[in-house]
Amino acid sequence: MSAPFEERSGVVPCGTPWGRWYQTLEEGFIEVRVPPGTRAKDVRCSLRSRHISLAVCGQELLQGKLFDSTVTDEGTWTLEDRQMIRIVLMKTNRDAGNCWTSLLENEYAADPWVQDQMQRKLTLERFQRENPGFDFSGAEISGNYSKGGPDFSSL
Repeated sequence: MSAPFEERSGVVPCGTPWGRWYQTLEEGFIEVRVPPGTRAKDVRCSLRSRHISLAVCGQELLQGKLFDSTVTDEGTWTLEDRQMIRIVLMKTNRDAGNCWTSLLENEYAADPWVQDQMQRKLTLERFQRENPGFDFSGAEISGNYSKGGPDFSSL
């Protein structure tokens, strides 16, 4: 079995003071560096449809209104190697035109180049889904792929 498209094509991360975030068509991923040796009982994480909060050892690391809505019951967090928290958010709107420009409203925005690369990746991911027999993971596209790229559905 081959690897999922997002693993073959890589991620386009947006760096933050606490770690990074990135996205696929369906999910948003947040990776937060925490002090080595952190235990799960030290973590307080609340994931709601449009709001997130994360505190470690009583120190708030991330809190605010998400860029767009998520499916509350499908959000998860894990503590990996006792030094990184990975949060996975399931997007409510899962089309290529829904490329988050920032993680939170008005905070942790991707710079224009990163935003362009994120949109490019989501567009290629959409092409992969629409054409499952082809591998678009290494494809190069040019032109305007904002809002999900060109619409080939009528061809």
